[in-house]
Amino acid sequence: MLDDMTKTLVEESQTSATGSTGMATRTTCPYCGVGCGVLASFDDNGARIVGDPDHPANFGRLCSKGSALGETLELKGRLLYPMERRSDGALARISWDRALERTAQRFKQIISEHGPDAVAVYLSGQLLTEDYYVANKLMKGFIGSANVDTNSRLCMASTVAGQKRAFGADTVPGCYEDLDVADLVVLVGSNAAWCHPILFQRIMRNKEERGARLIVIDTRRTATAEGADLFLQIAPGMDQALFAGLLIYLARTAAVDAAYIDRFTSGFDAAIRSAKELTPNIAATTALTGLREADVGRFFELFASTERVVTAFSQGVNQSAQGSDKVNAIINCHLATGRIGKPGASPLSLTGQPNAMGGREVGGLANSLAAHMGFDPASIDRVRRFWSAPSVVEHEGLKAVAMFEAIAQGKIKALWVVGTNPAASLPDADRARAAMRKLDFFVVSDNTRSNDTINSGAHLLLPAQAWGEKSGTVTNSERRISRQRAFLPSPGEARPDWSIFSAVARRMGYAGFDFRSAADVFREHAGLSAFENDDARDFDIGALAQLTDADYEELSPTQWPHRAGEAKGRLRFFGDGGFFTPDGRARFVSPKTPSMATQVSKPFPLRLNTGRIRDQWHTMTRTGASPRLGRHLPEPFVDINPADAAEFGVTHQGLARVSTRWGECVLRAHVTEAQPRGHIFAPIHWTDETARQARIGALVAPYVDPISGQPEAKATPAAIAPQAYAREGFLLARKPVAFPRGEWWTRVALAGAVGYRIASDRTDQEWLAFLAEESSTDDMVEFRDEQTRALRVARFDGDRPELFLSLGQTAQPWDASLAIFAENGLAGSQRRALLSGRSEATSDDGPEVCVCFGVGAKKIQAAIQEGCGTTNAIGERLRAGTNCGSCLTEIRSMILSQRRAGGEL
Repeated sequence: MLDDMTKTLVEESQTSATGSTGMATRTTCPYCGVGCGVLASFDDNGARIVGDPDHPANFGRLCSKGSALGETLELKGRLLYPMERRSDGALARISWDRALERTAQRFKQIISEHGPDAVAVYLSGQLLTEDYYVANKLMKGFIGSANVDTNSRLCMASTVAGQKRAFGADTVPGCYEDLDVADLVVLVGSNAAWCHPILFQRIMRNKEERGARLIVIDTRRTATAEGADLFLQIAPGMDQALFAGLLIYLARTAAVDAAYIDRFTSGFDAAIRSAKELTPNIAATTALTGLREADVGRFFELFASTERVVTAFSQGVNQSAQGSDKVNAIINCHLATGRIGKPGASPLSLTGQPNAMGGREVGGLANSLAAHMGFDPASIDRVRRFWSAPSVVEHEGLKAVAMFEAIAQGKIKALWVVGTNPAASLPDADRARAAMRKLDFFVVSDNTRSNDTINSGAHLLLPAQAWGEKSGTVTNSERRISRQRAFLPSPGEARPDWSIFSAVARRMGYAGFDFRSAADVFREHAGLSAFENDDARDFDIGALAQLTDADYEELSPTQWPHRAGEAKGRLRFFGDGGFFTPDGRARFVSPKTPSMATQVSKPFPLRLNTGRIRDQWHTMTRTGASPRLGRHLPEPFVDINPADAAEFGVTHQGLARVSTRWGECVLRAHVTEAQPRGHIFAPIHWTDETARQARIGALVAPYVDPISGQPEAKATPAAIAPQAYAREGFLLARKPVAFPRGEWWTRVALAGAVGYRIASDRTDQEWLAFLAEESSTDDMVEFRDEQTRALRVARFDGDRPELFLSLGQTAQPWDASLAIFAENGLAGSQRRALLSGRSEATSDDGPEVCVCFGVGAKKIQAAIQEGCGTTNAIGERLRAGTNCGSCLTEIRSMILSQRRAGGEL
């Protein structure tokens, strides 16, 4: 039986969303922290997703991932009903009533026996602010435990710590508009061309239209570096040394703003002394950073002589055992020059997840309370009174890595994971997975029925609504609050996360959780932000605390603070001081001497850097369902410098085994000069659901920044060696295939099918027996070649290919085979074409370069050969590069390669 409140929620989820324009619903993209607005519509022909031209974050542009959102909305693999793990390990459907009652009772029992710190909640930056708010209210206000943290700890915690130390609050001083009017943009540890492409295109338009200059500082040459006026390939971990050197240079050349320093800051002299001890001159900076002295000098001179400077930074800065110091080293230079909170001049953190900022607003991190309050007595008392909460926690909780260590030690007995996959994403992920198997009670709220975390022994699964079905708010990197609106019906029995938390809270006997809509939650959240604030705290959206339901539905994007009585939010902070420290002054922070958390050794002579690629997101739960997005880089891979590849016997496009003290993976080797010697790079996206032996989190060292608790994900000591298999190839099938242990494989989404890139030591006979088990038909054609050890087998259901295997020592054309397999009916010569991978009727465009418009490499190469010698010319002919622009670097490289081949360069 559903209670009255639950009935109301279900009925509301079935109604159409407002905030619409014509037949489309205005909502917000669920990927990175740029927070792009989209227009979404859905009918019998499926979903149509386009950029919202009126949203100030993107003005209608979308990246490749956002453009492909319509391909990711199917219900295949969705968790649609509550499920409970039986004693035999199988999952069985149960009622919501039983699921909620069991969650409430087991939490109450464990708290009664072991205390409130024996329970924990692990959240996600992809949740809505309303979801985050209720979870934190339950844990920190009523259960009395601060063991509630988020996967944002893995990407943004060092920025939070750095901003709190410098400004007294977790305040982003600038906004995206600064990227349009800056005369110099410095990107540090950010492959924005791939990870924040909409913002990167704003930077590039500024370069083209206003002549702004771009400096990129990174350990590897990325697509972003290709667009730079100056690229500084810095030694890993040396960011604070570079910016300490810059601070010294600014002081020596009188480029500092002495009036700003005197009026609004403290600690400048101590910061200068500390910087001099670290790097007294350019020569010392050069020695530490591994850069050329001329390049360091040019960077220093450009920064010193340019008034409008934005320094934007991301995971290359944050994901470090000294990430907080790196953030403060950057902020120091902006404080010293007074280039903060002014048009075109500020430090700017590029957030990784769509609502990492919203989670921070409501206390989503274990070391904060809601509304940017801390654990000081005044804040604790304020929150207690506002919530009428008897058990407000009075101390910080365990941060993510420490939380899972406490689970492994048996200190935390119950865990609730919501919308994230820590068994894949945490450092030392195998240990995290083993820890979760020890829990007395383990509940997961998610929209997928199976992932690495769920398969780590979850006792109870709670079906949550996904993007397109849920309604609430998110906050992007520039403090802009936008609405996510539902445009799809809620499937099965899925519910909003905030309502699940509320229902459990009520069953635990707590008052104050009678929320009937996301608008109810938002109003309370906004009210708390303004409660006894009086401009003393940065986060204040009191102007939104009295929104009606209709106002909430129509809420336009707005930046905080948006205080009561103000017509709109505020663009920038700190241009005229006003910091949130006790004395109102910003703090210069003296970074420690840079050092690596771990050292390379003879067994592990390389350093492993991890990160993202252009067309995939996190652990591919959503992007992995898009056939378009799987065409660009379909396999888990490792980038390695040619000299290192030669030393360790690794070949380009061969398979390689990458190992660390914590685990090992098998990855496709990409030998490239873009990767520096001594360092390898691997993306984070593949899991046990999508590949075998490709969970990069299992390789990463569990070392953290001592201030922020953020893990070091950029420099784990590693080894690499070739991994040989007898044959490689691929398998195409109409339904997922369960491979036995021994094969290396990676899954790729196809339209109406699934593809697997594979490597194997199995014999022909073993493969034929396996295919017979996987196929329901005996209609088969087969080809074998003893000389090349080729085996190609196709099985048909009528004229439609049901399954196709291609193995051999030489590669069968993947793209051509995909096109043939997609045909509904094949007979005669077409069947033979499938075995050969060639067909006159089929166009093989090669690997996809422009995902937005489905343009392959061969089409682009043909256009170049026909005279399209610029990216603009390619865009005019093929549309490639005219949407998000994240493929422009690759297109430029193809043009340059063609010129070199023709002797033009």
